[in-house]
Amino acid sequence: MSGAIARRCFIGDAPVDAWPADDRGLAYGDGLFETMRAHRGDLPWWRAHWARLARGAERLRLPLPDPHCVRQAAQDLLGGEGGVLKLLVSRGRGGRGYAPPVPAVPAWQVSVHALPPPAPPAGLVLRWCRTRLAAQPLLAGLKHCNRLEQVLARAEWDEDGIDPILVQEGLMQGIDGEVVCATAANLFVCRDGQWLTPGVERNGVAGTCRAWAIRALDARVARLQVADVETAESVFLCNAVRGILPVARLEARSWAPGTPSQRRVVDLRARLAAEHPAFEMEMS
Repeated sequence: MSGAIARRCFIGDAPVDAWPADDRGLAYGDGLFETMRAHRGDLPWWRAHWARLARGAERLRLPLPDPHCVRQAAQDLLGGEGGVLKLLVSRGRGGRGYAPPVPAVPAWQVSVHALPPPAPPAGLVLRWCRTRLAAQPLLAGLKHCNRLEQVLARAEWDEDGIDPILVQEGLMQGIDGEVVCATAANLFVCRDGQWLTPGVERNGVAGTCRAWAIRALDARVARLQVADVETAESVFLCNAVRGILPVARLEARSWAPGTPSQRRVVDLRARLAAEHPAFEMEMS
């Protein structure tokens, strides 16, 4: 698939030519989104993504379009191909001011994007980001449309003159210094043979791949400090588009391949490929 983006926009159930200029998602970030890995025109984790979207919509009191209409539009747009399918849902059109319109008619769009480049065979190289994540329990865990903290964190690469080919991701902390996630992925570390992942009760995103990995590894949610990550036996990142991403280095700390915990990451990638066919190519 080429890098060109194809998209379709809707207000309620009606298709429109363009995203409305007075949309609240555009004005205030008043919306949610899901980013899904497609395979042969379908979305293997569709149910998990829609369930998370529905939980977020309930918390934001955000109306959702009909799920069957959305899935059909996604499949039509994919045309039997793979790639990345992004679903964006906003509260819809509204005038100036924060008060949400009542009733609200959701605006939504589906768009198809090319797959990101594969992770380096040796694993990702990470850095610590200076930008911190604020604590907001009402929004914590949601894939809401305000990603300015992540935008600022990722912009640090340019400020510091870092080659994005050499450093692929950054880890982010909360205001209190606890480790939360990467800029675009969830974090898992192995300590004393136990896999741990930060909680998402105060900030961060409750990733669909994170949920799968917690079940697959019988991982435990834990509060992690910088030293807990830097002294871990193994580290990996995950998200629903790129799957399981082994980590080779974080600043001065490196993890050699072939250790028992690193082999478990390889095994986990193979298990994901067996359960989600879009990730089979990642194992080649």
